[in-house]
Amino acid sequence: MSEPTTDRRTAGVAALAPARRLGEMRHLGLLVALAILVVVGLVTRPENFATASNLVSILSLAATIGVITVGATFVIIGGGIDLSVGAVMALASVWATTLATQAYGPWVMAICAILVGTGAGLVSGWLIAYGRLVPFIATLAMLVAARGLAQRMSDRRTQLVQPDNAALVELSTTRVLGVPLLVYIFALVVALGWVVLNRTTFGRRTYAVGGNPEAARLAGIDVRRHTMLLYALSGLCCGIAAILIMARTTTGSSTHGDLYELDAIAAVIIGGTLLTGGRGTIIGSILGLLIFTLITNLFILNGLDTSDQLIAKGLIIVVAVLLQRRNLKERAT
Repeated sequence: MSEPTTDRRTAGVAALAPARRLGEMRHLGLLVALAILVVVGLVTRPENFATASNLVSILSLAATIGVITVGATFVIIGGGIDLSVGAVMALASVWATTLATQAYGPWVMAICAILVGTGAGLVSGWLIAYGRLVPFIATLAMLVAARGLAQRMSDRRTQLVQPDNAALVELSTTRVLGVPLLVYIFALVVALGWVVLNRTTFGRRTYAVGGNPEAARLAGIDVRRHTMLLYALSGLCCGIAAILIMARTTTGSSTHGDLYELDAIAAVIIGGTLLTGGRGTIIGSILGLLIFTLITNLFILNGLDTSDQLIAKGLIIVVAVLLQRRNLKERAT
């Protein structure tokens, strides 16, 4: 009985190899797009774009959304979607910056943010996996509830990180080789995410569940439990992102993370991850994020309107999805 199960698992892992190689090939196209954006920056604003301070600004902005993007990559590869990430991050930041929590010091604040984020992710995951709610509905409900709870806890006011907890703020102000510590935290999360997705059983099961849930179940994978854990992982990333945004802004606020879910999902899609699940890479998602961050930076440097940024991002998302559909049709024929 064990040999057929092993064979099915081996076959499933082998089937993932071509998809992974295809995703890696797409990284070249993303690098070309990044290079083009760099050239545009050097041509339009050479005095402002090609500076160390601007590079640090780009990396710092990418760090917070980037951590969320790592969690979103796992969820989407696993066949789900999480619309609540921005609101969960805001809730975690508000909970961690209440006076009651701050009284215990920066470490407790950080742990509180992580626990709140992970807990919210577990609730969403349980509703989807065991409550049989559609991911869109479950995470939309969490988005509304988390944002509302954050507003209630903070009374719609911005909560400042107290001077006694300056160690948390130092993640943004302390630099190693000219780069803030929060960027290194982002890099560590990306590295750990890559290892988990590509070198562990959890990662292989994520691809299997997203590619064909029924086949994954027949192969012995507890699909419901794994789905719940994927959303818990996304919530964990939201908690870490809350720590980073508290360090950057020295505040906790119910307005933090507004539209972050759209930026994270868009970065994952641009990076080559299928919305239907079963295929994608961490590196592709991060490259997609950097493209979005560079676009935002170029619009700011050139004094263009925020609405134009949103229009440009919307067009990029549409083009990315259309390219995905075309590639799927070509593979099917």
